[in-house]
Amino acid sequence: MNKEKNDKVKMLADKCQQMRRLIVKMIAEAGSGHPGGSLSCVEIMACLYFAVLNHRPHQPHWPQRDRFHLSKGHACPCWYAALSLSGYFEEKELWTLRKFGSLLQGHPDRRTPGVDVASGSLGQGLSVSMGMSLAAKIDQEERKVYCLLGDGELEEGNVWEAAMAAAHFKLDNLCAIVDYNRFQIDGSVEKIMNIEPLGDKWKAFGWKVREVDGHNIEELLEAFESFKTTKGKPTVIIAHTIKGKGVSFMENVVDFHGRAPAKAETEKALKELGED
Repeated sequence: MNKEKNDKVKMLADKCQQMRRLIVKMIAEAGSGHPGGSLSCVEIMACLYFAVLNHRPHQPHWPQRDRFHLSKGHACPCWYAALSLSGYFEEKELWTLRKFGSLLQGHPDRRTPGVDVASGSLGQGLSVSMGMSLAAKIDQEERKVYCLLGDGELEEGNVWEAAMAAAHFKLDNLCAIVDYNRFQIDGSVEKIMNIEPLGDKWKAFGWKVREVDGHNIEELLEAFESFKTTKGKPTVIIAHTIKGKGVSFMENVVDFHGRAPAKAETEKALKELGED
Protein backbone atom coordinates (compact mmCIF):
# COMPACT_ATOMS: atom_id res chain seq x y z
CA MET A 1 0.00 0.00 0.00
CA ASN A 2 1.44 3.41 -0.96
CA LYS A 3 1.77 6.18 1.63
CA GLU A 4 -1.16 8.24 0.33
CA LYS A 5 -3.49 5.27 0.42
CA ASN A 6 -2.17 4.18 3.80
CA ASP A 7 -2.75 7.67 5.21
CA LYS A 8 -6.32 7.68 3.87
CA VAL A 9 -7.11 4.30 5.42
CA LYS A 10 -5.65 5.41 8.75
CA MET A 11 -7.65 8.64 8.66
CA LEU A 12 -10.84 6.70 7.95
CA ALA A 13 -10.10 4.18 10.72
CA ASP A 14 -9.70 7.09 13.15
CA LYS A 15 -13.02 8.54 11.98
CA CYS A 16 -14.66 5.16 12.60
CA GLN A 17 -13.51 5.11 16.20
CA GLN A 18 -14.75 8.66 16.72
CA MET A 19 -18.09 7.76 15.17
CA ARG A 20 -18.52 4.67 17.33
CA ARG A 21 -17.89 6.66 20.50
CA LEU A 22 -20.37 9.33 19.42
CA ILE A 23 -23.01 6.70 18.56
CA VAL A 24 -22.76 5.07 21.99
CA LYS A 25 -22.77 8.41 23.83
CA MET A 26 -25.70 9.95 21.97
CA ILE A 27 -27.91 6.87 22.28
CA ALA A 28 -27.05 6.58 25.98
CA GLU A 29 -27.88 10.26 26.46
CA ALA A 30 -31.21 9.84 24.64
CA GLY A 31 -32.04 6.69 26.58
CA SER A 32 -33.34 5.06 23.41
CA GLY A 33 -32.19 4.25 19.91
CA HIS A 34 -30.64 1.54 17.78
CA PRO A 35 -26.97 0.90 18.57
CA GLY A 36 -26.59 -2.49 16.84
CA GLY A 37 -27.37 -1.43 13.29
CA SER A 38 -25.71 1.96 13.76
CA LEU A 39 -22.40 0.38 14.78
CA SER A 40 -22.49 -2.18 11.97
CA CYS A 41 -22.47 0.44 9.19
CA VAL A 42 -19.78 2.78 10.55
CA GLU A 43 -17.05 1.90 8.03
CA ILE A 44 -19.54 2.26 5.16
CA MET A 45 -20.60 5.72 6.31
CA ALA A 46 -17.05 6.85 7.08
CA CYS A 47 -15.87 5.89 3.59
CA LEU A 48 -18.81 7.68 2.01
CA TYR A 49 -18.58 10.94 3.95
CA PHE A 50 -14.80 11.28 4.19
CA ALA A 51 -13.60 9.74 0.92
CA VAL A 52 -16.31 9.01 -1.65
CA LEU A 53 -19.14 11.55 -1.73
CA ASN A 54 -18.84 14.79 -3.68
CA HIS A 55 -20.45 17.12 -1.14
CA ARG A 56 -20.04 20.47 0.61
CA PRO A 57 -21.04 20.35 4.29
CA HIS A 58 -21.28 24.13 4.51
CA GLN A 59 -23.51 24.16 1.42
CA PRO A 60 -25.91 21.27 2.15
CA HIS A 61 -28.15 22.16 -0.80
CA TRP A 62 -25.36 22.55 -3.36
CA PRO A 63 -27.10 21.37 -6.59
CA GLN A 64 -24.18 19.32 -7.93
CA ARG A 65 -23.73 17.29 -4.75
CA ASP A 66 -23.95 13.52 -4.74
CA ARG A 67 -27.01 12.21 -2.96
CA PHE A 68 -27.09 9.79 -0.03
CA HIS A 69 -30.23 8.19 1.33
CA LEU A 70 -30.36 6.12 4.53
CA SER A 71 -33.13 3.64 3.83
CA LYS A 72 -32.52 1.85 7.15
CA GLY A 73 -33.48 5.02 8.96
CA HIS A 74 -33.21 3.58 12.48
CA ALA A 75 -29.40 3.65 12.03
CA CYS A 76 -29.45 7.45 11.90
CA PRO A 77 -27.10 7.86 14.92
CA CYS A 78 -24.33 6.64 12.61
CA TRP A 79 -25.40 9.15 9.96
CA TYR A 80 -25.62 11.98 12.49
CA ALA A 81 -22.10 11.18 13.71
CA ALA A 82 -20.78 11.33 10.13
CA LEU A 83 -22.65 14.55 9.38
CA SER A 84 -21.38 16.22 12.55
CA LEU A 85 -17.76 15.20 12.00
CA SER A 86 -18.07 16.37 8.37
CA GLY A 87 -19.14 19.83 9.48
CA TYR A 88 -22.88 19.89 8.75
CA PHE A 89 -23.64 20.88 12.36
CA GLU A 90 -21.88 21.16 15.71
CA GLU A 91 -21.25 18.14 17.92
CA LYS A 92 -23.44 19.60 20.69
CA GLU A 93 -26.50 18.84 18.52
CA LEU A 94 -25.79 15.10 18.94
CA TRP A 95 -26.76 15.27 22.60
CA THR A 96 -30.28 16.39 21.62
CA LEU A 97 -31.00 13.08 19.80
CA ARG A 98 -34.68 12.11 20.03
CA LYS A 99 -35.58 15.12 22.16
CA PHE A 100 -38.71 17.14 21.36
CA GLY A 101 -37.93 19.84 18.79
CA SER A 102 -34.43 18.53 18.09
CA LEU A 103 -32.90 18.64 14.62
CA LEU A 104 -31.94 15.00 15.21
CA GLN A 105 -35.01 12.83 15.46
CA GLY A 106 -35.15 9.05 15.97
CA HIS A 107 -35.42 8.61 12.21
CA PRO A 108 -34.00 10.99 9.59
CA ASP A 109 -35.90 14.21 9.02
CA ARG A 110 -35.45 16.92 6.38
CA ARG A 111 -34.87 19.51 9.09
CA THR A 112 -31.45 17.95 9.64
CA PRO A 113 -28.71 19.58 7.53
CA GLY A 114 -27.53 17.01 5.00
CA VAL A 115 -30.77 15.01 4.93
CA ASP A 116 -32.71 15.31 1.66
CA VAL A 117 -35.57 12.87 2.32
CA ALA A 118 -37.07 11.53 5.54
CA SER A 119 -36.83 7.78 6.05
CA GLY A 120 -37.80 5.12 8.53
CA SER A 121 -40.58 3.13 6.89
CA LEU A 122 -38.46 0.28 5.60
CA GLY A 123 -38.46 -0.84 1.99
CA GLN A 124 -38.97 2.58 0.41
CA GLY A 125 -35.44 3.94 0.23
CA LEU A 126 -34.31 2.26 -2.96
CA SER A 127 -37.34 3.62 -4.79
CA VAL A 128 -36.53 7.12 -3.53
CA SER A 129 -32.89 6.74 -4.59
CA MET A 130 -33.87 5.35 -7.97
CA GLY A 131 -35.99 8.45 -8.53
CA MET A 132 -33.03 10.67 -7.68
CA SER A 133 -30.84 8.70 -10.09
CA LEU A 134 -33.37 8.86 -12.91
CA ALA A 135 -33.81 12.61 -12.36
CA ALA A 136 -30.04 13.09 -12.65
CA LYS A 137 -30.04 11.16 -15.93
CA ILE A 138 -32.93 13.21 -17.31
CA ASP A 139 -31.21 16.44 -16.24
CA GLN A 140 -27.91 15.17 -17.71
CA GLU A 141 -26.18 15.74 -14.36
CA GLU A 142 -23.09 13.80 -13.30
CA ARG A 143 -24.05 13.34 -9.65
CA LYS A 144 -24.06 9.88 -8.07
CA VAL A 145 -26.70 8.46 -5.74
CA TYR A 146 -25.95 6.12 -2.83
CA CYS A 147 -28.55 4.20 -0.81
CA LEU A 148 -27.82 2.22 2.35
CA LEU A 149 -30.23 -0.66 2.97
CA GLY A 150 -30.63 -3.11 5.82
CA ASP A 151 -30.60 -6.84 5.17
CA GLY A 152 -33.92 -7.48 6.92
CA GLU A 153 -35.33 -4.66 4.82
CA LEU A 154 -34.73 -6.74 1.70
CA GLU A 155 -37.70 -8.87 2.76
CA GLU A 156 -39.87 -5.95 1.54
CA GLY A 157 -41.23 -6.55 -1.96
CA ASN A 158 -40.97 -2.97 -3.19
CA VAL A 159 -37.18 -3.13 -2.82
CA TRP A 160 -37.18 -5.59 -5.68
CA GLU A 161 -39.59 -3.52 -7.77
CA ALA A 162 -37.11 -0.65 -7.51
CA ALA A 163 -34.21 -3.00 -8.29
CA MET A 164 -35.97 -4.16 -11.45
CA ALA A 165 -36.73 -0.60 -12.57
CA ALA A 166 -33.20 0.66 -11.87
CA ALA A 167 -31.71 -2.02 -14.10
CA HIS A 168 -34.33 -1.39 -16.79
CA PHE A 169 -33.37 2.30 -16.93
CA LYS A 170 -29.64 1.43 -16.84
CA LEU A 171 -29.02 3.67 -13.84
CA ASP A 172 -25.26 3.32 -13.60
CA ASN A 173 -25.22 6.40 -11.34
CA LEU A 174 -26.98 4.43 -8.57
CA CYS A 175 -25.13 2.46 -5.89
CA ALA A 176 -27.02 0.44 -3.30
CA ILE A 177 -25.15 -0.79 -0.24
CA VAL A 178 -26.55 -3.63 1.86
CA ASP A 179 -25.53 -3.62 5.52
CA TYR A 180 -25.59 -7.41 5.80
CA ASN A 181 -25.27 -7.89 9.57
CA ARG A 182 -27.64 -10.91 9.52
CA PHE A 183 -29.96 -9.74 12.28
CA GLN A 184 -33.21 -7.79 12.36
CA ILE A 185 -35.31 -6.71 15.33
CA ASP A 186 -36.96 -10.11 15.83
CA GLY A 187 -33.88 -12.26 15.33
CA SER A 188 -31.85 -13.88 12.57
CA VAL A 189 -32.66 -12.78 9.03
CA GLU A 190 -32.00 -16.32 7.86
CA LYS A 191 -34.67 -17.73 10.18
CA ILE A 192 -37.28 -14.99 9.77
CA MET A 193 -37.17 -14.72 5.97
CA ASN A 194 -34.04 -16.04 4.30
CA ILE A 195 -32.77 -13.64 1.62
CA GLU A 196 -30.09 -15.93 0.19
CA PRO A 197 -28.72 -16.43 -2.43
CA LEU A 198 -28.44 -12.66 -2.19
CA GLY A 199 -25.73 -11.94 -4.75
CA ASP A 200 -27.41 -14.14 -7.33
CA LYS A 201 -30.73 -12.34 -6.79
CA TRP A 202 -29.21 -8.93 -7.53
CA LYS A 203 -27.38 -10.33 -10.58
CA ALA A 204 -30.65 -11.79 -11.87
CA PHE A 205 -32.20 -8.33 -11.56
CA GLY A 206 -29.46 -6.91 -13.78
CA TRP A 207 -27.14 -5.31 -11.22
CA LYS A 208 -23.37 -5.38 -10.91
CA VAL A 209 -22.62 -7.08 -7.60
CA ARG A 210 -19.64 -6.59 -5.30
CA GLU A 211 -19.35 -8.51 -2.02
CA VAL A 212 -16.96 -7.13 0.59
CA ASP A 213 -16.04 -7.25 4.24
CA GLY A 214 -18.06 -4.26 5.40
CA HIS A 215 -15.47 -3.41 8.07
CA ASN A 216 -12.52 -3.51 5.67
CA ILE A 217 -11.91 0.06 4.55
CA GLU A 218 -9.69 -0.88 1.61
CA GLU A 219 -12.28 -3.30 0.21
CA LEU A 220 -15.04 -0.72 0.59
CA LEU A 221 -13.03 2.01 -1.17
CA GLU A 222 -12.19 -0.33 -4.04
CA ALA A 223 -15.87 -1.27 -4.40
CA PHE A 224 -16.93 2.37 -4.51
CA GLU A 225 -14.27 3.15 -7.13
CA SER A 226 -15.47 0.20 -9.21
CA PHE A 227 -19.01 1.59 -9.06
CA LYS A 228 -17.86 4.92 -10.46
CA THR A 229 -16.43 3.26 -13.57
CA THR A 230 -19.32 0.83 -14.19
CA LYS A 231 -21.45 1.67 -17.23
CA GLY A 232 -24.93 0.56 -18.23
CA LYS A 233 -26.15 -0.97 -14.97
CA PRO A 234 -26.58 -0.06 -11.29
CA THR A 235 -24.20 -1.41 -8.65
CA VAL A 236 -24.94 -3.11 -5.33
CA ILE A 237 -22.25 -3.55 -2.69
CA ILE A 238 -23.14 -6.38 -0.31
CA ALA A 239 -21.20 -5.46 2.82
CA HIS A 240 -20.85 -8.34 5.27
CA THR A 241 -20.88 -6.73 8.71
CA ILE A 242 -21.27 -7.50 12.41
CA LYS A 243 -24.24 -6.15 14.36
CA GLY A 244 -22.90 -3.94 17.17
CA LYS A 245 -19.37 -3.97 15.73
CA GLY A 246 -16.70 -2.58 18.04
CA VAL A 247 -18.43 -3.18 21.37
CA SER A 248 -17.82 -6.76 22.48
CA PHE A 249 -21.03 -7.32 24.43
CA MET A 250 -23.19 -5.82 21.66
CA GLU A 251 -21.76 -7.81 18.77
CA ASN A 252 -24.34 -10.18 17.24
CA VAL A 253 -26.73 -9.57 20.15
CA VAL A 254 -30.28 -9.00 18.90
CA ASP A 255 -31.27 -7.18 22.10
CA PHE A 256 -29.09 -4.24 21.08
CA HIS A 257 -30.96 -3.76 17.81
CA GLY A 258 -33.14 -1.24 19.61
CA ARG A 259 -31.98 -0.93 23.22
CA ALA A 260 -29.87 1.89 24.62
CA PRO A 261 -26.99 0.85 26.86
CA ALA A 262 -27.32 1.37 30.61
CA LYS A 263 -24.82 3.58 32.43
CA ALA A 264 -22.41 0.76 33.31
CA GLU A 265 -22.69 -0.64 29.78
CA THR A 266 -21.99 2.78 28.31
CA GLU A 267 -18.86 3.18 30.41
CA LYS A 268 -17.65 -0.29 29.41
CA ALA A 269 -18.36 0.35 25.73
CA LEU A 270 -16.54 3.68 25.70
CA LYS A 271 -13.54 2.12 27.44
CA GLU A 272 -13.40 -0.55 24.73
CA LEU A 273 -13.61 2.20 22.11
CA GLY A 274 -10.65 4.06 23.56
CA GLU A 275 -12.45 6.89 25.35
CA ASP A 276 -9.97 8.66 27.63
